[in-house]
Amino acid sequence: MKKKFRSSCIIASALDLIGDKWSLLIVRDMLMHQKKTFKDFNSSDEGIATNLLSARLKHLESIDVISKRKLVSNKKENIYLLTEKGIDLAPIIMELVVWSDQYVRDYNSGMNTLALENISKAELIAHYQQGYQTFANRILLNE
Repeated sequence: MKKKFRSSCIIASALDLIGDKWSLLIVRDMLMHQKKTFKDFNSSDEGIATNLLSARLKHLESIDVISKRKLVSNKKENIYLLTEKGIDLAPIIMELVVWSDQYVRDYNSGMNTLALENISKAELIAHYQQGYQTFANRILLNE
């Protein structure tokens, strides 16, 4: 599927693909909370409308950030897994976590906290990437 980009800027082009209000939150849910079904994503605190969730999942699949499949044990329900391209968004997600923890808390004191004091960004990224790969491999082995 041919995508339309508003400019040749590297940042603008990336944002044209994943910079909407929901895409990175879906990737966050997969990477950090190991969500894999439509129902899992729909239960997130942000309250995405089902039609928007469906559109975002289709879009992320169309740009190979996620893959969709059915389990052998349950042919009715789709599961979504991050692709390598999706897992490679972990550094962006973690940078947003660190930046938000440092600067956004002034505006939203009720934000979640993530213990960042004794861990480097590289360790945090590796923790979530490796944890997700273990999770996804377990899912795929049970197919």
